[in-house]
Amino acid sequence: MALSSVLLTTGCGPSGGSAGDAKAAAGEPAGFPVTIDNCGVRTTYDEPPSRAVTIHQHPAELMLALGLEDRMIGTAFPDSAVLPELKKNYEAIPELAEREPSFEKVLDAGPDFVYGGYGSAFAENEGRSREAFAAVGIDTHLNREYCGRKRVTMKDTYDEIRTIGEIFGVPGRAGELVADLEDRVGKAAAKAGGGPRIPVFVYDSGDKSAFTAGGRSLGTELIRLAGGENVFAGLDDVFGDVSWEQVVERKPEAIVIYDYAGAGSVEEKKEFLLSRPALADVPAVRNKRFVVLPLTATLVGVRSAYAVEDLARGLHPASFR
Repeated sequence: MALSSVLLTTGCGPSGGSAGDAKAAAGEPAGFPVTIDNCGVRTTYDEPPSRAVTIHQHPAELMLALGLEDRMIGTAFPDSAVLPELKKNYEAIPELAEREPSFEKVLDAGPDFVYGGYGSAFAENEGRSREAFAAVGIDTHLNREYCGRKRVTMKDTYDEIRTIGEIFGVPGRAGELVADLEDRVGKAAAKAGGGPRIPVFVYDSGDKSAFTAGGRSLGTELIRLAGGENVFAGLDDVFGDVSWEQVVERKPEAIVIYDYAGAGSVEEKKEFLLSRPALADVPAVRNKRFVVLPLTATLVGVRSAYAVEDLARGLHPASFR
């Protein structure tokens, strides 16, 4: 896999990156201090963090894809199988909690940097606010997807990778990884772009109503790049509830099922959709046309580029034969 080749060159030392990366590997913080504006929090790093904790899986995978496993002392809240090429390094890092760890649990690990994937990583009502970490001298970074109510695109993914590369003093590695992912997306989009756009309904969860991806979600862009069209792209939110009547009216030809822990298995979701009489004439249900994506693949992180290819294969299989 292309990402594997990037990891082999970037994760083994200075040979895989820029001169700045080589200095960083030798303990010389080239390019520092670095100042980052992140979700309204301005942080100046005099040197790269050396003891990072990630809360949620996609930040952990992003750091591992940049070859930063030697800077990671804890992970938390895995919600799907880790990418195979990252699995060994991921499992070597202590897991602090199955879900978000308590503030005290994070402090016990002794980090100098905490990287959160969802806004809940820094939930104020649970004592994990960014201000609380700052008060004890720990820097924090929140995945830019949760900085505000705006449409999320692949550019956010690439910018997030470059930002983490800058914070950790490995901009060359980040540039190589971004180039690899851009190439992967471009090739998949080119193959899928020749055919008609497939109307797609995203099924995250729900029974009385459907919880789906809206127009502000990265999932909507992934579907577009893969030659599809989210039938709820007009929903002005990242996620939202819609009625089953609305699903029927939009006649989706394919259903993308988001797979993650705690929301029922993929098979349970398929069985639910196939068992509803009201959905029997929906083309995607009638033809049992389902595409499964791990939820982590639809977030700002390294998996989103892979999701474009997986979606394109599911929506336009003839283009990949």
